[in-house]
Amino acid sequence: MLSTARSRAIWQLSRRAQVSARRSYSYTANEQRGTNDPNKPKEVPNVSKTNELPTETIHQDAPLQENVEDAERLRVAQAPNRATTWSRSQKPRGQAMTGPRFEQTIMELQPAPQAAISLIHKQPVRWTHERVVSCDGGGGPLGHPRIFINTDKPQICQCTYCGLPFANEHHRKHLESLPETSYPLSAQGDVAEIPESQRITNEALGQR
Repeated sequence: MLSTARSRAIWQLSRRAQVSARRSYSYTANEQRGTNDPNKPKEVPNVSKTNELPTETIHQDAPLQENVEDAERLRVAQAPNRATTWSRSQKPRGQAMTGPRFEQTIMELQPAPQAAISLIHKQPVRWTHERVVSCDGGGGPLGHPRIFINTDKPQICQCTYCGLPFANEHHRKHLESLPETSYPLSAQGDVAEIPESQRITNEALGQR
């Protein structure tokens, strides 16, 4: 009985030593390498100079060719419609798109989707006479769980899931008197706007 307890205690101590060794190695390898190095590595643009040479391709009529300055500008730009990040945990695009994976690539052909946080603020306010409205993102498999939003305050109330704005008709004059609002109070004719009545299908769970 004593030998079993002793062997178990020894195994637990060895296990803890292994975990602490792994943690110290990962910290040393990933953190201290850049912190304690007196000679900082020279920052070199991640765009290869070979991209300036025309390269024949079977997928396009014209040869692939780009300028390093233009490619670096596209690599650093966060999104076509937003210059900065929109989350505290988000890395800038210039830091995220580094390494061999992004070398010798035409940056103009890389995916560059627009930032949804800027697109949602182009949606016009949904006016209502109710004090409480519900939003499910349009219903269907592409929607979100239905939540209820209070619109009794003189402000624009957005859905915490999809960001659609709602406001009460009772506060329309107050909101229109403000110098600017986070959402447009009426349709502006932008291509990013989604009409409230737009539906893809007429089914009960159809996506709007």
